[in-house]
Amino acid sequence: MDPEHIMQVGMGFFASKTLLSAVELGVFTELASQPDTADGLGERLSLHPRGRRDFFDGLVALGFLDREGAGSDAVYSNAADSAQFLDRDQPTYIGGILEMANARLFRFWADLTEALRTGAPQNEIKVSGRPMFDELYADPARLEQFMHAMAGISAGNFHALAEKFDFGRYSTLSDVGGATGLLSTIIAQHHPQMRCTSCDLPAVRPIAERAIAAAGVADQVRAVDLDFFADPIPPADVVTMGLILHDWNLDKKMRLIRAAYDALPEGGAFVVVENLIDDARRENVFGLMMSLNMLIEFGDAFDYTGADFAGWCREVGFRDVEIIPLAGPASAGVAYK
Repeated sequence: MDPEHIMQVGMGFFASKTLLSAVELGVFTELASQPDTADGLGERLSLHPRGRRDFFDGLVALGFLDREGAGSDAVYSNAADSAQFLDRDQPTYIGGILEMANARLFRFWADLTEALRTGAPQNEIKVSGRPMFDELYADPARLEQFMHAMAGISAGNFHALAEKFDFGRYSTLSDVGGATGLLSTIIAQHHPQMRCTSCDLPAVRPIAERAIAAAGVADQVRAVDLDFFADPIPPADVVTMGLILHDWNLDKKMRLIRAAYDALPEGGAFVVVENLIDDARRENVFGLMMSLNMLIEFGDAFDYTGADFAGWCREVGFRDVEIIPLAGPASAGVAYK
């Protein structure tokens, strides 16, 4: 018997916060422009001398940095995956979700025990009395940070969806809760016949329009205002929801599934992109932890299995359901009308 696994998980917040602070400080972006010694990089980042070598060598030991040499003359540089995914100047940057985790979730997760005992959310609502999305949409800068965080973590999944799902028989798409319009943009780039509508609340539309224009797909993608609990979804051959259903309780999940069904023609497809938990609930650790995160954020919201999704969709009237693995822990649930 060896307690290593217990200790790695139990003290895992040491490693987590080391990475989150590195992203917050811009370590990987700085090193992308020029590898450096501990003192040189520490000066560039305005770090106190006491923690420099421990911090950078810790990142080496964790696999996020490389180091040539030893002692004060050692030179640090980005590991290959850090260079690709944690340099803010790269289009593949996923650090936005880590920035949000550092700014919000790290502290909220300290109250997981209270969430488990009470079933109540543990985020901003404890201070302000306002739900998470109300707080988020009241601050345009924070909203845009959140939208870009979601885009960064979702891009790989959306590219995989564009490649693995047969869009060849369809021509229109409505993306519900489209945020920056990234899903629509990626589908349009992969499939020139597609005309896509990215739907979200009015505060989001200017953010989406800027991103769509920057991607050069304004002739294929438009952004429109939509309150998806009050307004009908724009009719389309395909209705998509990326990381949307898991934000809600079962009653609201069913309302959204019915709204998608109503927006589709016969033969149309409803596609969700989520960290679908494996049906046996034994393997997808990230999906299970994300469901706990939904408890912390919303109380009654939860992630779900592919079998859950299939059952809900068949209850509404969809005829067939398939699950398509995407990137990492994520999958697409596809229901055909």
